[in-house]
Order: sequence, then C-alpha cells, then structure tokens
Amino acid sequence: MTEKNSGRAHLVAGGFPPGSPAGHDHDYARLRLSQLLAEREVPASVAGDFADVEKWLAVSRFLITYVAGPYPDAAECRAIENWLEAGGRWLALHGTSGGRAERVEGLRQRRTVKTEHHALLGSFFLTHPPICPFRVDVRDIDHPLTRGLGSSFEVEDEPYFIELQDPKSTRILLSADYGPNVTSPTVGALYGKDTSLEPDGRTRVLGYTREIGEGGIAYFTLGHCHNPVIRAASNSDPGDRTPLTFRGSWESRAFIELLRNAIAWGVGA
Repeated sequence: MTEKNSGRAHLVAGGFPPGSPAGHDHDYARLRLSQLLAEREVPASVAGDFADVEKWLAVSRFLITYVAGPYPDAAECRAIENWLEAGGRWLALHGTSGGRAERVEGLRQRRTVKTEHHALLGSFFLTHPPICPFRVDVRDIDHPLTRGLGSSFEVEDEPYFIELQDPKSTRILLSADYGPNVTSPTVGALYGKDTSLEPDGRTRVLGYTREIGEGGIAYFTLGHCHNPVIRAASNSDPGDRTPLTFRGSWESRAFIELLRNAIAWGVGA
C-alpha cells in the first residue's frame, strides 16, 4: 500500500454460486454501502467474490465484505493477512463469518466448514435462529467504532451464533442476550455443542475488532436483508412470517451510525 492510494476501498458483496443471492439482497447492501462510502468521498472498486482480491488490495486502504457463501481460499487469506499487517483495515459484515457448508445426514441445516478464513477473520458462523427483534448491548462505548451508539440499541435481524477463534486477541464491542426463546435445536447436532456462548452461558458476541500487524479487522454480525423474490425462493418454513421485503438493521439509525464510524475507521479519518 502506498500513501497515494491509501484512501481507496474495495467492496466485496455477493453470494455463491456466482450470481446467486444465496438468501440475501446483495444489490441493496452493495448500494447502501456504496452510498455511505460516497458520503466521505471514498473511491471504491466492487467485486462479487474474492477471486481477484489481491489485485484490488494493492491499491486500497480499506476492505468491506458482505457475502453469503464466497470466502477467501488459503492463498487469498495470505494476501489479505499480508495487506492487514502492512496497515490495511477490513470491515466484515454478516455472512462473512460463514463460507463453505456441508450437508449433515438427517438435518436440513448445513454445517459450516472451518477454514483458514475463519482463523484470520477471528470468528466462525455456527447457525442462526429465525429473524427476531433483540437488544444489542454496546460493550465498549469508548471505541471509535461505537461512538454515538449509547449503551444499547434495538434491531430486528438474524440472531447469529458465532464462535470466537482467538478470544485473547479480540476486543468485544457488541453482544446480546437473546433470551430463552431464541434457541437452535440443531446446533448440538451440527457442532457437538454451542460454542457461541460466553462464560455466563447467556451472552453472544455480535461485534468485535482485532489488530493484525499495523492494521486490523472489525466484524459485525448484523445486516440481513432480502426482497420478495429472495424470500420466496428461500422460504421452506410455512410458519415464517418474515416480511417479503426485509431491511432489518439497515433501517436502524444505530446500525447506519456504526457503518459510518467503521468507514471513518477504515480509511483512517
């Protein structure tokens, strides 16, 4: 990275297989993130996966990912890690903690396969119960990423269960206690046990940051969105009452403020 191109961003937003929504309205998320980058006059390139990420990192200061399926392979992870160590910053959102999934006999849900990508990112997606409203607790109100959010805020979103990969190197920013009604009956069958719970047995991490060399990563689980076509294609539960058009956290003032803070953090403003 050179000083003359340190203000650029590279945005990866897409599903797998290429061109597939994979249950998410990537066009909407891509548009909203591009608008927020434009607010700060941050020039950006856009891709649907990580295939050419090394080329764009060479001319970028900031990486943003909103994906459902695509993930960097071992070589791409090394390129991202080297870029982070040299001072790059990565804002990872929502499905970025997922990746390749495998079928499990007797279960409808698939099991995420842990790869080098999760070790670098710092978290591993287990599962999520159905969309619901919940309170997000801001654990670190003094961090630049959480400026102006207050001590908590309310959203409606997918309640993610993620496993931290290196808790000692992780600075937790957001968490939630979903309550006794938000459970996953299959997490034990998929992974053996629910490794997303914190030591108190109730709280789950929804956002964190971790330093990598001169740079760093910020990851937030929030941000599910879908449109009527995606909703119709992915709905396998006749009892699902989720709206046909769902924007969730994207309609929350706090989430948009979080993204604005993250963009400022990402470009070093």
